Amino acid sequence: MSQNDLPLPTGEFAKLDNGITLHYLDEGHGETIIWLHGSGPGASGYSNFKGNFPSFIEAGYRNIILDLPGFGRSDKPDDIQYNLDFFVETLNLFITQLELTNCILLGNSLGGAIALGQALKHPGTVSKLLLMAPGGVEERETYFQMEGIRRMVEVYQSGPMGVNEMRQVMQLQLFDSSQLSDELLEERAAVAKTQPANLFSTMMVPNMTERLHELDCPILGFWGTNDLFNPPEGMFKFLHNAKECRFLMLNQCGHWVQVEHENLFNRTCIDFLKNN
Repeated sequence: MSQNDLPLPTGEFAKLDNGITLHYLDEGHGETIIWLHGSGPGASGYSNFKGNFPSFIEAGYRNIILDLPGFGRSDKPDDIQYNLDFFVETLNLFITQLELTNCILLGNSLGGAIALGQALKHPGTVSKLLLMAPGGVEERETYFQMEGIRRMVEVYQSGPMGVNEMRQVMQLQLFDSSQLSDELLEERAAVAKTQPANLFSTMMVPNMTERLHELDCPILGFWGTNDLFNPPEGMFKFLHNAKECRFLMLNQCGHWVQVEHENLFNRTCIDFLKNN
């Protein structure tokens, strides 16, 4: 399957100085929010955030819904290391090329870790952080002990991921898996077939807990108590170390707060952005 055959909307493409071409949607006008998705097989900016960014358009924000390298319609080279340094370098080149300044970064899971990495390395580019069960505050071994990640790796390594295999993984993302639509599973299964074999094996993200005190921007975060991919206790690492930080912890909620509690997530984020 080629990039052109993926069941995802076609937006804009940016060819960066490091040779990577990124795909993104650019919707709305106003202060810029860059949406950074997580690392699950078949992920894309649209599949992660399709139920969220329209509300932010209505609220008066410019929304750049990015496909990270290795995902969606963006380039998927098989000869690089997909570590945090690479993702942050690529994001910063993207911000520079689009001449963006003082952006709001919104990140889920891996996307949250990339948002943290960008804010720490290039603080002048980030005004606020919106984080959903962000990575980057545990050791790699801790993440790989989580049931969701163990199962995701098993299914991914067993062979091509069709809709049924994708359902096995995705149902662990949510407390209530009835919210998974066939359309979403088909979108992600199609993307997963195009992803490089080394994507997850080279995905190294350091534990940045000891650097959280360096963050000067306001942080709003969300975590589900039933998260099977990222330990909910990570919330307290932010609360104990970051200067200006608040988190909303939700029960009966897994790894995808923005999907399981779509309306609450949208209005809470918009209120935070408008009043902080």
